[in-house]
Amino acid sequence: MLSVLEEESDIYEVFPPHVDTSEIPSQQDSPSSRKIPLKSYEEIDTLLDCGKKREVKIILRENCWPTHSTIRSQLWPRLCHQHAPDKSMQEGFYWDLVNQLFGTTELPDKGILLPQFVENQHKHYYHLTKAGIKVADRIVCVLGFALPDITYSPMVYPITALLLHFMTEEECYNCLASIVSSKDIMFITQTKQLHEVTWRTVMHISRKHIKSAAVSLSRQCPNSRSERIYMDWIWWVLQGLPFNHLVRVMDTYLHEGIKVFYRISMAILVLFQKYTSDVNSRWSKEIQENGIDSALHSFCSQIPVSPRKLLRVAFGIRGLSSKYIRRVFVKTEMTLKSREVLNGSRQLLRSRSSENLPTSQSQINIQMMSHTLTIRELFTLWSWLPMRITMYQPVLLYTTEEHGCSLTTFYIRVEQHEPTLLMIKTCNNEVFGAYCSSRWVERNQKDERGNRNAYFGTGETFLFSLYPERAKYPWVGMDDGKSVHHAAELFMAADTKMITIGGGDGQAIWMDENIRFGKTDRCLTFNNPPLCQGRDFEIRVLEVYGFGTA
Repeated sequence: MLSVLEEESDIYEVFPPHVDTSEIPSQQDSPSSRKIPLKSYEEIDTLLDCGKKREVKIILRENCWPTHSTIRSQLWPRLCHQHAPDKSMQEGFYWDLVNQLFGTTELPDKGILLPQFVENQHKHYYHLTKAGIKVADRIVCVLGFALPDITYSPMVYPITALLLHFMTEEECYNCLASIVSSKDIMFITQTKQLHEVTWRTVMHISRKHIKSAAVSLSRQCPNSRSERIYMDWIWWVLQGLPFNHLVRVMDTYLHEGIKVFYRISMAILVLFQKYTSDVNSRWSKEIQENGIDSALHSFCSQIPVSPRKLLRVAFGIRGLSSKYIRRVFVKTEMTLKSREVLNGSRQLLRSRSSENLPTSQSQINIQMMSHTLTIRELFTLWSWLPMRITMYQPVLLYTTEEHGCSLTTFYIRVEQHEPTLLMIKTCNNEVFGAYCSSRWVERNQKDERGNRNAYFGTGETFLFSLYPERAKYPWVGMDDGKSVHHAAELFMAADTKMITIGGGDGQAIWMDENIRFGKTDRCLTFNNPPLCQGRDFEIRVLEVYGFGTA
């Protein structure tokens, strides 16, 4: 009996002083017939050190640690820091920024003016004290100061507040900076356009993979409201769910990224359909009395399943691979970009660029590094890059002028970078190349049967020609609503003997193992003409660029 009392008295010691523990609900989860011991932080840390991310993913999905478990004070920072582009997070860096911005490390008495990317209606505090709210405000301000490329990101504030429930102020900032700067996995959108892309992505995959629930939702919406209902998808999760549920969602989100939120929002729709199928249910009555928005919000806040059940429904939805979700996301982004649609506005903010031009620093970098690009050609090429890439500075990863002509050297210097820009100058002074959306190391990936994948990459890949003609050749599947044959989805291929970009009835760009000779043809993937006269070419210079932090 004494041990039980001691456990209850220590139940909230996990939370920092800036959390109001009096309002945090006790853990309520469904009883399990088999009590499986929960994994410890040490076990997960060892798996991460060994690179066993899949095993960690399964553990995070299945281990339902109580909200008051001490594991998160170590687990959440560890999960966040694995995504940081720069693994050496300098101690005290955050407080240096605080001093630069505020002149003191003392919490201010008055309110702080938050960055423009925050939406006041979505400043969710959860269980932070008044001092905790000031801490959250300060972290978000410092983040906006350190990363001025963020133009619109209402998710930042609630995620900051959630992180603060299990860590110190400095640790929270370091974790937030790690996931915001992540290149391999998306966690938080940073522009208004990408924010719109997320809800359209949820709408698209919901209509395909939980069709019954999506149809049921549409029937409940009057006329044009059926599309608009998805605009609040992220707030079903971050604003609607009970705290216990949200903490468990965050366990998986900090490892797998925004796709977890996609799955959770779809699980909510599946469960909502189940509990509204009875016309006499409380949720059905609320739809009739207050409308679908109110009913869905109430359902989220009082969701009648445990955190464990919610996660199982979410991760039980089939066909939602990361590659598939990314393809839908990229296609949606390109469609919006081509239509210049941004919530009715035609004024798109382009990160670190004015009127679709590279920054002066980018121009200087290119001039110093490139044997191929003129400034005029740089301006043309920059306007073709995905918007999010323009917030980074170009970095010359490989050039035959300096590093020699060898595929082995090419892979050593380039394969871990994503995306990359390949620029070819032929001995006839023709200039062309490709924007490659995926890492070249993916050439080594194998399918479920152990066979190496011949092609990889996504529909964000495109070809271009700069001289003698200027032209961009995007993936043919970017045409809205157009279905394409598998032969038109051959983006990138590589092995020890060659590199290929584009396929189907020909190869858009092919280069040999010595990076000396190549050929170019029309291909189904990009529907491009040959990129140089004569189709066969001899390479004078090959340059490969990555994109580093500004």
